[in-house]
Amino acid sequence: MAGGPNPLLLASVLLASAVATALNLRGRRRSRGGLGTPLPSEGGCVYLDYAATCPIYPEVADAMVPFLYDHWGNPSSGHAYGAPCRSAVADARGSIARLLGCASEEVAFCSCGSEADNWAILASLGGKRRHVVVSAVEHPAILACVDALEREGRCDVSRVGVDARGVVDPAAVADAVKPGETALVSVMLANNEVGSVMDVAAISAAVKARDAGILVHTDAAQAVGKIDVNAKRLGVDYLTLVGHKFGAPKGVAALYHRRGAPLRSMLFGGGQEGGLRAGTEAVPSVVALGAAAAIWTREGAAIAAHSAAMRDRLRRRLEAALGPERCAVNGPLGAGGEALPNVLSFAVRGARAARVLGDVGDRVAASASAACHSGSDAVSAVLLAVGVETELALGTLRLSVGRHTTAREVDAAADVLAAAILAADAKTHDGLNRRLGADATAPVAALKKRRGAEDPGVVAAEAAVRKAYAALRKLDKRATPEHADAALDAVDAAVAAAKRA
Repeated sequence: MAGGPNPLLLASVLLASAVATALNLRGRRRSRGGLGTPLPSEGGCVYLDYAATCPIYPEVADAMVPFLYDHWGNPSSGHAYGAPCRSAVADARGSIARLLGCASEEVAFCSCGSEADNWAILASLGGKRRHVVVSAVEHPAILACVDALEREGRCDVSRVGVDARGVVDPAAVADAVKPGETALVSVMLANNEVGSVMDVAAISAAVKARDAGILVHTDAAQAVGKIDVNAKRLGVDYLTLVGHKFGAPKGVAALYHRRGAPLRSMLFGGGQEGGLRAGTEAVPSVVALGAAAAIWTREGAAIAAHSAAMRDRLRRRLEAALGPERCAVNGPLGAGGEALPNVLSFAVRGARAARVLGDVGDRVAASASAACHSGSDAVSAVLLAVGVETELALGTLRLSVGRHTTAREVDAAADVLAAAILAADAKTHDGLNRRLGADATAPVAALKKRRGAEDPGVVAAEAAVRKAYAALRKLDKRATPEHADAALDAVDAAVAAAKRA
């Protein structure tokens, strides 16, 4: 034993450490107040990406703990260990039902929003009806699903555009349906990038007036926990809500299915969820979803007001630092109309949002486009659908706040973002001037040496250079590489003309 560690002693130490950790977690209560209370950060990085994923609310984490350590039975079991878990799942279902204004039996738990969206689409298709109508700004969980089904020949798809606010016109949706053929209309309740809120109640009424047999689904992932959502008032047959968008953990969601609406299982096995979805329920996550729903039911108006105040403060501070003339707000917040209280689609002319966020990623967490498909300098499909010009689209930051965002965090993040944009501006602008000097001045000087200062072609070429510099000076910090290309093209054309003369 002298040559190495004692295995029994090592095992005892590891076991003691694991038990201590478990007891610490079991006894801990994270709750530190609610609205406007800051949460722990990653190295001081300000979190402005609530639309991508919302932090788990402290009270929600607390609600999960007993079902991680004390009540770990299978809710389908008939013995003492199953009973508290079965009761907890039922309570969570009731909490979601109260949030949505529906019956408990109309709520089915599942793993994520993508599953819920796919579930509703597949449930609606059958018989002679195979036509589906969607909006152009749906989440990929909708668009990728119907695109795949269309490629397989299982449905035909019509896509309806949006206006400059990012809003779908109910009349346009109604015009797109085909009575007797359309199975489903799916239009999101709120858009994740520009914050537009759709009049889903009017869409549903207009569609069903054309054909009462058409089913209506709304992806409410971005709406639940930000605005009040009542499934009955919306008049929909299916509604998706997602836990990690409003204070619950990732990996849990729910699908509202109106009593009588078709819904068949995509998973086969046990009889969970009333036979609609096989698989043992993830009790801690389901409990968390119910707890998050209860928080909105209690605090919804206050959360929405706080979020709007933080969003507007962020906008004002950015505009003050960068100058309102080069800034724009995409979607209904900029163009007028109902908007989510927590999303700011903020465009800066001449900036490159992806690069700016890459520079400040350890200090500010935000998105240049939707997080599910970000990471490139390409223009967002949603911004294209809304009609945002390319330069503004490339400079668009999606900034989103929530229940635990503070004024101090907003101010700090705005200062960091503005400083990064201005630093990139200066670097780009200086580089463009140097490029213009190297690429334009030298050939004109060589031409002047051969032809003389009075040569008409030389005079024209020098005038083109002066005009190019003047154009960049006028643009100042808004100048981009594309502007430099245009200026150099004009100089090249003048030099070529002088040589031909």
